[in-house]
Amino acid sequence: MQTDYARLAKAISGERLPIAVVDLDAFEANTRLIASLAGHKPLRVATKSVRCPALLNHVRELGGSSFRGLMTYTASETEFLASLGETDLLLAYPTMQPSDAEILAQLNAAKTRARVVVDDFAQVEILAAAARRANTETPLVIEVDMAFRPLGGVHLGVRRSPLRTATDVLVLARRIRDTAGASFAGVMGYEAQIAGLADFDGSITAPLKRAMKRRSTREIAARRSAIAAALVADGFTIEIFNGGGTGSILSSACEDTLTEVTAGSGFLDSHLFDHYEGLSLRPAIYFALQVVRRPTETIATCAGGGYIASGGAGKSRLPIPTLPEGLRLIDLEGAGEVQTPLSGARDLRLGDPVFFRHAKAGELAEHFDEYALVRGDRVAERVKTYRGLGRCFLG
Repeated sequence: MQTDYARLAKAISGERLPIAVVDLDAFEANTRLIASLAGHKPLRVATKSVRCPALLNHVRELGGSSFRGLMTYTASETEFLASLGETDLLLAYPTMQPSDAEILAQLNAAKTRARVVVDDFAQVEILAAAARRANTETPLVIEVDMAFRPLGGVHLGVRRSPLRTATDVLVLARRIRDTAGASFAGVMGYEAQIAGLADFDGSITAPLKRAMKRRSTREIAARRSAIAAALVADGFTIEIFNGGGTGSILSSACEDTLTEVTAGSGFLDSHLFDHYEGLSLRPAIYFALQVVRRPTETIATCAGGGYIASGGAGKSRLPIPTLPEGLRLIDLEGAGEVQTPLSGARDLRLGDPVFFRHAKAGELAEHFDEYALVRGDRVAERVKTYRGLGRCFLG
């Protein structure tokens, strides 16, 4: 029986390196697992974590009715996906660009359901003005801060919306209701301190993190329920109440308040999602570098490899050498733009490939024009990333 290393190495034999590889069997297994973990809750796919139309289509084909629509990250990406036939879209980040507002208004005028997240009335005004000019309405989703604050000033979570309470949401929802060109569509609340924090990371603080996540899960569920109840009591219809992520899908799927949950990185399983309780994902995406130097008997140096993830600077943002097993980055050099030395490489030869996992699934697509989709030990298909299609939605 072939090892994963032997299998993938055979699949890319003769390819020009570096190359990005998606293991289709693992990708499909992850998709089915995520759909099962969501239970009866519809899933919205976070495109930021995939950035490849062919893979987005494959997720939908595998999941069928389990998958509702797409969560996008810029107005231009939303427009691009609408041009490919997508009709159920949620732009999860606010914009203050009048040109973005025009794009979104035109999409809604053309009967695409292109919702936009807001958390301030200044954003609403720009979006509504563009919608009025297009003789339409732009549906707006209010984002609520789901950070956990157990001791008042302590903030555990991401810095996103300034809105926190049901009263905060009601104030903005009422202003949306009174603004021509805008309509209230729902609420989004992302619990980053649960979805983005591993349960078993090997640190001495891991038990405290797990305890925090349990407390935060209860507090968030109560707060989301209170927000929904206040909106309904005030006469609002909640089209969507979105929450969750790959790392919190188990708890999010159990909340009656949420009408849908989001997943993205779990389909490809970047290494930040290792060590989560109840989340048996399989690594499905790699990039392969070639060994070009052997400075010592135990060190092999690969060409390139400096694909560092966004977020708080630290080791967790570095790629990790995965196949063959036993390789490690060297602390003083890390993953370099032009070369990446690895220790524990006694059996590697010049010309051999080394397979790495990126910290964040979607960001790898910004470095490669295409993904080689591997089935078993052969490349079954090649598909374009956004970059390969000439699209850069963050630049």
